[in-house]
Amino acid sequence: MLIGLLGKTNVGKTTFFNAATMLNAQVADHPFTTIEPNVGVAYARTRCVCKEFNVKDNPKRSLCIDGNRFIPVKMIDVAGLVPDAHKGRGLGNKFLDDARQADALIHVVDASGSTDNEGRPCAIGMNDPLNDIQFVELEFDLWLTSIVSRDWAKNAKEAEHRGIKFEHLLAKRLSGLSISEPVIVNVLQEVSKDKGRYSQWDERDIFEFARALRLRSKPIVIAANKADISTAKENIRRIQATGRIVIPCIAEAELLLKRAAAKGVIEYIPGDPTFKVKDHALREEQKRALERVRILMQEYNGTGVQQSIDATCFNALNLIVVYPVEDADRLSDKDGNVLPDAFMLKQGSTAKDLAMHVHSELAEHFLYAIDARSKQRLGAEYRLKDRDVIKIVSAR
Repeated sequence: MLIGLLGKTNVGKTTFFNAATMLNAQVADHPFTTIEPNVGVAYARTRCVCKEFNVKDNPKRSLCIDGNRFIPVKMIDVAGLVPDAHKGRGLGNKFLDDARQADALIHVVDASGSTDNEGRPCAIGMNDPLNDIQFVELEFDLWLTSIVSRDWAKNAKEAEHRGIKFEHLLAKRLSGLSISEPVIVNVLQEVSKDKGRYSQWDERDIFEFARALRLRSKPIVIAANKADISTAKENIRRIQATGRIVIPCIAEAELLLKRAAAKGVIEYIPGDPTFKVKDHALREEQKRALERVRILMQEYNGTGVQQSIDATCFNALNLIVVYPVEDADRLSDKDGNVLPDAFMLKQGSTAKDLAMHVHSELAEHFLYAIDARSKQRLGAEYRLKDRDVIKIVSAR
C-alpha cells in the first residue's frame, strides 16, 4: 500500500514525512526543497489480538508495542504544488506523476494560514487554508482530466462501432494510476445519467467524471498542520465543517518526540495522547519544550501524525486487519512465530483474497480456511472481519 503526501510548498509536509518515517529528508522554509520524491515506511496503528488470546506475539514484518500493532505502509513525499501545476508550472507535473500510484493521499495543510498560495511565508492568518485545499484538489482533478480526456471521443466511438465496453478501453488508459476497472465502471454509472453516449460528452462531463474518479480512487485525509498556532483552531473548525476527514496536526512536535524517544529521553508510543519522561537530567530549555508539547497533546489527544496515517487506512480506505497463521491452535507459522503477520485488506475481502495476499499458490490450490477463534471451517467466499485470525488450508 502506498500513501502519498499532497500539499503546496512550505507547509510542513516534509517534517510530517520525517516524523512519520523517522528519515531525515531535507527541510527548509522555501519552495521546492523536495525535488526528488522521498520514500519511506510509516506504520498504521491498530489494537493487536495478542492480549485477547493472552499470547506473546513475535511478528516478522510489523511491530507490536504493548498490545499495539504497527503495520508498515509505504509513504512518498514529493515536490509541493503551486497553482497551475497541471500545466507544468513549478514541479507540478512531476509531483502529480510521482503521486499517481498512491492508494490514498494525506494533504498536509498549513492550518494557521501563515504561507501564501505560492508557499512563501506570510503573516499568520493572512492565508485561508480552505483555499489551499480547494486548489490542490482542483490541480489533481485537472491533471487527471488531462489523462482521461486523451483520445476519449476516439475510444468512445470505437467502443460503439465495435460493440465493446468503453470502460475496458478507459481502464487500459488509466492502468498506470492504480485504479481498478470495477471502480471505473461504478463511477461511469454514477455520472453518466442524462449525459447521452460517451462519444457525446463534452469537457465539463469529462471533468466531472475525473473528479468523481479521484474522490473514489484517491481518498484524501487533511492533516491540518501547525495546529499549535493561535489562528489554526478556527480554521480547523471551518475545514471540518466541509465534511472532509480532518486531523489537527503538529508535525514538529511528533518529530521532537520521536527523536527524544530514540535517545531514551522519554517513553512514547506513536499515537498515544501523552509520554513519560525517563531522563530527568534535562536542561530547563528541554523540559519547557517537552512540557509545551504535552499541553498541546492534551488539547488534540496527540500530535496528529499517527492519527492521520490511521485515518487514511481505516477511515478513508476502510481497511480491516487480518492475521494469517499456519497453526490455528498455537497461532503461529511453521517456525513457531506467534501472530507473525498482520495484513490490511479492503472491507469485503474474502478468505481466498487473504490466501492470494499471502501467496498466489495458496489461492490457486485453496481448499478452505479455519477461524482460529471458533475453529470452524470457512469457504473461499467467507467475508473477512476486522481482527480475524485465519488459517488457510490448500492442496499444497
